[in-house]
Amino acid sequence: MPAQTPPPIVLFDGECGLCHASVRFLVERDDRALFRFAPLDSAVARDLLAGANPGPLGDSVLLVEDGRVYDRSTAALRIARRLRWPWNLAWGLMLVPRFVRDLVYAWVARRRNRWPRGDGACLLPDRTVRERFLS
Repeated sequence: MPAQTPPPIVLFDGECGLCHASVRFLVERDDRALFRFAPLDSAVARDLLAGANPGPLGDSVLLVEDGRVYDRSTAALRIARRLRWPWNLAWGLMLVPRFVRDLVYAWVARRRNRWPRGDGACLLPDRTVRERFLS
C-alpha cells in the first residue's frame, strides 16, 4: 500500500490583516478541504521549515507541498492552482517570469499591514475547519 501524501500546508503571518483575509478566502473556497494552515511563528512551522532556507518569513506566505517549500508568488499561485474554477485560472500567471511576479508580490507585502484586519469579527470555524488549523 503506497504512503499517503501529506496535505499541502499554508504558513501565514498570524498578525497580518491581509493574511487573515487570505486564509478566510481559502477556507471558504477550499471545498475539498485540501489545505492545512499554521501561523509562521508556530512550532508547527518551525518543525516544517527545519533545514529549509525559505528566507525572510515575515513578508511571505509559504506553501509546504510534497516535501518542498514555496514562497511569495509561487506559493500563492500553487495554492490557487488547487482551488476550483475560476481561481485555478491564476495558475497561468506562472508564465510570467518569477522576478516580475515577486516584484508585484513584494509591493503588496510592503503595504499589507496598512490594511485593516477587518471588522473585528473573528472567524469562528466549525470543528471540521478547526481541524485544518495545525496550531
